[in-house]
Amino acid sequence: MTTAGDVDTASATDKAARHQAAMAEELGLLIDGATNYAIYMLDPEGRVTIWNRGAERIKGWTEAEIIGRNFELFYSPEDIAAGKPASDLGRASKEGRFEEDSWRIRKDGSEFLASVTVTALRDDAGALRGFGKVIRDITDHKAAEAAVARREHHLRSILATVPDAMIIMDERGTVASFSAAAERVFGYTEAEVVGRNVSMLMPDADRSAHDDHLKTYLATGVRHVIGNVRNETALRSNGESFPIELAVGEVSIGGERIFTGFIRDVTRRRDTERQMRDLQSELLHVSRVSAMGTMASTLAHEINQPLTAIANYLETARDMIGETDDVLMADIAEALALAAAQSLRAGTIVRRLRAFVDGGDTGFRIERLDELVDEATSLGLLGAHEAGITVTMTIAAGLDRVLVDRVQIQQVLVNLIRNAIQSMGGSTRKELTIATAPDRAGWVKVTVTDTGAGIDPAVRARLFEAFATTKEDGMGLGLSICRTIIEAHGGRIWAEAFEGGGTAFHFCIPLAGDEDA
Repeated sequence: MTTAGDVDTASATDKAARHQAAMAEELGLLIDGATNYAIYMLDPEGRVTIWNRGAERIKGWTEAEIIGRNFELFYSPEDIAAGKPASDLGRASKEGRFEEDSWRIRKDGSEFLASVTVTALRDDAGALRGFGKVIRDITDHKAAEAAVARREHHLRSILATVPDAMIIMDERGTVASFSAAAERVFGYTEAEVVGRNVSMLMPDADRSAHDDHLKTYLATGVRHVIGNVRNETALRSNGESFPIELAVGEVSIGGERIFTGFIRDVTRRRDTERQMRDLQSELLHVSRVSAMGTMASTLAHEINQPLTAIANYLETARDMIGETDDVLMADIAEALALAAAQSLRAGTIVRRLRAFVDGGDTGFRIERLDELVDEATSLGLLGAHEAGITVTMTIAAGLDRVLVDRVQIQQVLVNLIRNAIQSMGGSTRKELTIATAPDRAGWVKVTVTDTGAGIDPAVRARLFEAFATTKEDGMGLGLSICRTIIEAHGGRIWAEAFEGGGTAFHFCIPLAGDEDA
């Protein structure tokens, strides 16, 4: 006899069964609806027990074809030979769950790269009920990632080899990228710059102006640098300023402005341009020197005849006075004789100059150095005593025979002495020293030292170049001619400036050896 309690129990059991069936149906619909994922179940031995539509689409087997078959057929022959199917189940059983990217086989034999998740399924007592597997075909996704990676690598390789520095920054001026070329140009590493304001790469005077330009552009849209190539000054990590060419581009990404600056270090170009200007100046200088040489040769030819005539007239005038007891006439005769001698000397200088310019015989002879110096100083020191100059001469013993062109070396001495006298015009201490001393073997050094104003820094580096002078009425040829004469003798000439004022000019000339006698 069926009681009311039995009916209620049967009704509850039936209701629970219907609910469970409905949930199973909904779960099946959910699993089958995930068509982008192959979801299937395995029993503890690896046989397929559940197979969704996504598995059919991805792997190619229908549910009827695969249920009850071992999952090894999803692996490549190499993986099967290596025991990977059993190893995967063992790993899932031990770890509970694991994920990996691995190659799998479709029904048609083709391979695909799969994202695999394997989960061990256990009952409440912990007994292994089987395994759940979720497979996703990531072949195209990985290929796309590889393509992006290749493009990024290609872009980075290009940026790494581009000689111009590249800096990417946001609209606040914060650096987001700093290329390898930028590291070489500025001396910073990328880590030291990224996240900081780009103004750190500018001199102090330009930093505030940069921020103002950026704010003005964002507010008004009026461009100051963007779209143009400008000459600017940048700052290296060591504090050195250097010239650059700057070009800035702009792009909007996700509503935010991104600026890209391309920087070219033009230091070498500026140095080259400066060298070209110096070479052009030197070429002009050489041209002027060449013109002076031509003019000197012409003047030497034209002046020699009137000088000879002057000397003749002076000697004739002296002879006309003759011997006389008149003191005044005797002084006049002596003055005429001296004037005639200097006229002849001037003619000799002119002839030597012409021979020097033309490359002819310049009259190298063995001379006594003390006599040579004495004759030069007698002419060079004219007016020195009246100017309050104290003269000291120190002639070293044993260095009395030199192989020189007497007239030319005397001209060097006279030039240096006259320069020394002029330099002491405004000095309170006026001391002139002329000395000779041993130099390297076979050479003697002659020095003219003064206590004058010293060497002007503006001409120090080019002191012996033609046309280098600070004198208002000077042509700047004296020291250049001196250097040419001394170098023609195989020697050298140089200047030494003293702290507090004063200059010493040194030149060396060859001693006469026994073979020159």
